[in-house]
Formats: sequence, structure tokens, C-alpha cells
Amino acid sequence: QVQLVESGGGLVQPGGSLRLSCAASGSIKMIYVMGWYRQAPGKQRELVAGIFSGGSTNYADSVKGRFTISRDNAKNTVYLQMNSLKLEDTAVYSCTAEVWAVDNTRRHYWGQGTQVTVSS
Repeated sequence: QVQLVESGGGLVQPGGSLRLSCAASGSIKMIYVMGWYRQAPGKQRELVAGIFSGGSTNYADSVKGRFTISRDNAKNTVYLQMNSLKLEDTAVYSCTAEVWAVDNTRRHYWGQGTQVTVSS
């Protein structure tokens, strides 16, 4: 069993910054990819950013140049540094990881989500 625990959400003014963290724990052999999705009220969930075990990354066009995803493989932790936040970044942000477990299964896991609210 694998658990993902997020932290770092909150309320911030437009133009401000927040850093999200997501730590994976449990019966992990390897994590292939970690990422962040978000879902705003009334909208579909969308990929924000992803990072592979080798370090390559991808971003949604709406966050390029403002958000940076990184990971610490030794800690099985992924981070999302969010700068120049906009009102439209308000959403529940959820961490995801594709995990190769010690029982040789491979599947996606999700965190519980953390609220990010950008408001003046």
C-alpha cells in the first residue's frame, strides 16, 4: 500500500507564491512519474505539471514560466513552486504518482488534495 500526503496549500493574494509538497510512503520500489493535477469548481480536472524519475518535466501552458515542479527521489517527494499566482489558479491541487511497488504491481496513487485559494 502506498500513501501520498500533500501539504502547503492555503490562501494567497494575486502575485504571491506558495509551495506544495507531496510525500509518498509505503511499499515503494520505484516511482516513475509524479505530478500535480488541479480542479476548480465547475471545471474538469487538469494536469498542472509532471516530472519523471529522470528529471524531465512537462507543464500546462497556463502555468509555464510561473510554476516549477521538482522532486527528491531519495525522499519520494515532489514539490510544486507556484509564483505569480493568479485568481484562476484557485483550485484543489492533488498529487499523483505512478508507483512500482515491492509486490511488483504498478499503479497510480492519488493524494487527498489541498486547497489553493488566490484572492485579494
